Amino acid sequence: MSRLKDSFGRMIDDLRISLTDRCNFRCVYCMPAEGLAWLPKREILTYEEILRLVRIFIHLGIRTVRLTGGEPLMRQDIDVLIAGLTRLQPDLDLSMTTNGFFLKEKARRLAEAGLKRINVSLDSLQPERFERMVRRDGRLVFKILEGLTIAREAGLQPIKLNCVVMRGYNEDEVVDFARMGRDQDYQVRFIEFMPLDAQGEWSMTAVVPGAEILARIHEVFPLAPAVGNGSEPATVYRFADGRGAIGIIASVTEPFCDSCNRIRITADGQLRTCLFSVHEHNLKGLLRFGATDEEIADFILAAVWKKEPGHKINQPDFVKPARSMSAIGG
Repeated sequence: MSRLKDSFGRMIDDLRISLTDRCNFRCVYCMPAEGLAWLPKREILTYEEILRLVRIFIHLGIRTVRLTGGEPLMRQDIDVLIAGLTRLQPDLDLSMTTNGFFLKEKARRLAEAGLKRINVSLDSLQPERFERMVRRDGRLVFKILEGLTIAREAGLQPIKLNCVVMRGYNEDEVVDFARMGRDQDYQVRFIEFMPLDAQGEWSMTAVVPGAEILARIHEVFPLAPAVGNGSEPATVYRFADGRGAIGIIASVTEPFCDSCNRIRITADGQLRTCLFSVHEHNLKGLLRFGATDEEIADFILAAVWKKEPGHKINQPDFVKPARSMSAIGG
């Protein structure tokens, strides 16, 4: 089969798969506090459908698969899916983004099934702030931190922490996160607030630019110049004393669309060629109405060829996605 490539010459080898739109948290940058209707179970891709799609995508050149949500660990028997994905391609770079709530109970099983590494969303180390951002009991931050320790003991490494930085919420905690990363050997990735909340609260005034985050940290922990990281979204800066690194994902102020190598599948089987796409491509319909693997592959190749040049956040004609981040897949 042909390799996935878009009309701008970008090779696509990274696939994000949302396993569910459901989540036990209500993060302010991701979803409304109330009133979000969940997808009916029948609309969600089954594990068998996911495995079939990933097999096709591997033949098309996908080398990295990240499982997302919603909260992916809310899917039952997820270790069965992970084991199946591992059997498809033993050297597949298989990872997961999670809010960390279930790691204490599930990390060891995930590692045994074949999961290689995790990214954990954690936006505050202070219970009161955590509660304001997540809109759940702030004391849960301690359970997440305990889960990180268990995940590391289980061999899920490296562990990266994703911290969305929002003006008026947690911008003064970036140094504390950097310190924890140094002490615990986590790479903390600071992410600019993006317009994916589906509730109209995003504005540029709430965005803390990556340059400001970098300056705050550099003042306390001097940083070496950025390290080239290929098509990865984070620009990595190493601490000058050699004790670890941080990442900056400046999607709003410094877009990296020119090197984007990622595509996404939503929990209900829609292919999105950009996080901010206004168009989706219905893979689930093909799966459930008798399409052959070759027909599905041709459909994917055609969709990826039309991948957008960029997200247009900073342009007047930018249109926010109708779905929240939890529905698209993080």
